[in-house]
Amino acid sequence: MQKLTIATSNPHKVEEIAAVLGQIGIACVPLARTDIPEPDENGATFEENARIKAIAYAKALGVTVLADDSGLEVDALGGAPGVHSARYAGIGATRAERDAANNAKLLRELAGVPHGRRTARFVCVLCVARPDGSIAAEARGHFEGWIGEAPRGSNGFGYDPLLVLDDGRTSAELTSAEKNARSHRGNALRELVKLL
Repeated sequence: MQKLTIATSNPHKVEEIAAVLGQIGIACVPLARTDIPEPDENGATFEENARIKAIAYAKALGVTVLADDSGLEVDALGGAPGVHSARYAGIGATRAERDAANNAKLLRELAGVPHGRRTARFVCVLCVARPDGSIAAEARGHFEGWIGEAPRGSNGFGYDPLLVLDDGRTSAELTSAEKNARSHRGNALRELVKLL
């Protein structure tokens, strides 16, 4: 079985990635070292930020690394929060506090926006970098829906409770298996598997 280090401190992302890549014989190893400075994700696109992370961690660790950059694009907000999704509200000490603040800000920003203009999507870009900093593969996936009026569901993280899908459920109301089969990360991972 091949090993791939996943450059994230988010255990939910590691679980989602491992669920797909484990099926093709790739063991996903979480980022265990905390002494490596987190690279400055100053890219203007998801692709640029995924590359920044993958290359920095691959070189620092001397192993092949998969990094992702993902977020939510809301059409009525000109694509915001976009690459700023994780820290959209700019507050919160823990992941749960940041998620709650981000969701609250998004709902405030969309107050009064009619249903038909609340279209949105999750975007995920995956980048695999080798220890020398060269790029082995990149893939992009989307997960389309619209922003609901209030959070629903408890399975997921981030904006999952707000993204309503074509079947009327939110991303946070899907089982893990359903989410992996349909999500932006799952779609990007399936593309990545073809490339690898």
